[in-house]
Amino acid sequence: MMIRKIHHVAYRCRDALETARWYEQHLGMKLVLSIAEDEVPSTKEADPYMHIFLDAGNGNILAFFELPTQPAMGRDPNTPAWTQHLALEVDSMEELLSTKNRLEAAGIDVVGPTDHALFTSIYFFDPNGHRLELAVNTPRAGMLEALDAVKWDMLEEWSRTKKAPKHAAWLHDGRYKEMFH
Repeated sequence: MMIRKIHHVAYRCRDALETARWYEQHLGMKLVLSIAEDEVPSTKEADPYMHIFLDAGNGNILAFFELPTQPAMGRDPNTPAWTQHLALEVDSMEELLSTKNRLEAAGIDVVGPTDHALFTSIYFFDPNGHRLELAVNTPRAGMLEALDAVKWDMLEEWSRTKKAPKHAAWLHDGRYKEMFH
């Protein structure tokens, strides 16, 4: 089997209407489909829901479920808030920075921009508490090939030691700016 693409990614939301409007207003994602049922099709459980689908660009769909009869949304208390997130790609640094300015003008707290060497990102939360990342690719010539050459060694060292491998220390200490120009 070969996966063609991600059909959609689904998260829970507190309010489907608020969520659809927020994503359209702040990220330009249009609502493409709304489905409401009183019974879960796969399990046949009685559990009313609203399922919305948003156009995330290039055939990617971001979906949400509003579940009014379920307990309030929560999150895994053992996983830091920064860990689980949805990263969305933008075309340019200008677009990233203008979006940051628009989000902040709307009262949304934004972290960044953060330079990850291969890409630069900003981070913020949607009204449901889901962390979002907007990223613009910024690789320098030769950097992807250098990281590709050490990816398995890094993973195997991590698996043994549970400490950050030094194979690509240049990525985090800033030397990549001189190494890959």
